[in-house]
Amino acid sequence: MAAHPTSATQQFVPVKEIRSGVVVLKDGSYRGILICSSINFGLKSAEEQHAITLGFQNFLNVLDFSIQIVINSRRMDLRPYLALLADKESAQKTELMRIQLHEYIEFIRSFTDQANIMAKSFYVVVPYAPRVSTAGTVSFLRREKTPEKDAADLSSFEESRAQLEQRLALVASGLANAGVRAVPLGTEETIELLYRSFNPGELENPIRLDA
Repeated sequence: MAAHPTSATQQFVPVKEIRSGVVVLKDGSYRGILICSSINFGLKSAEEQHAITLGFQNFLNVLDFSIQIVINSRRMDLRPYLALLADKESAQKTELMRIQLHEYIEFIRSFTDQANIMAKSFYVVVPYAPRVSTAGTVSFLRREKTPEKDAADLSSFEESRAQLEQRLALVASGLANAGVRAVPLGTEETIELLYRSFNPGELENPIRLDA
């Protein structure tokens, strides 16, 4: 009997679960995701550009683990915005304001027809792989699930999450020195990001958690 399409697709998704904002992969490793602010580098003075570059260089030199930098580019859907403007057009008290708002709506509509307006988001994916004892793994496979085992699993997860959070804090601090603000994603935000990433057409640069 042929496998269900959804089941077949899930075989290629490395994510096991998302707990407390932490992505748990099927291989037992963890990923934390930071969303980052942007810098208009071209508008900075030469001194400011040098300081930003030096700060980012120092940030990379401090790291003793790999990171993944992801730029998420999506075409903006301005239809809700145009609909909101259209509602406001009829509510204007003067004919001049209605004409000006109508012309603005037509300008936005024609501009978006001629060019793709992209919204960019910036993320840093931080990994952590806990050390697992081979003997412990064999013992785990031979034991049935018990309250004691559940407690041990929870304790192991919390320890690994603490280690990952230390890495996330280090990355956020290093980026702050380069003028970039970085904030960890929560569970719901991570789920939404991964959903878009694993659905074709949603992202130009999907996140690769196995990197």
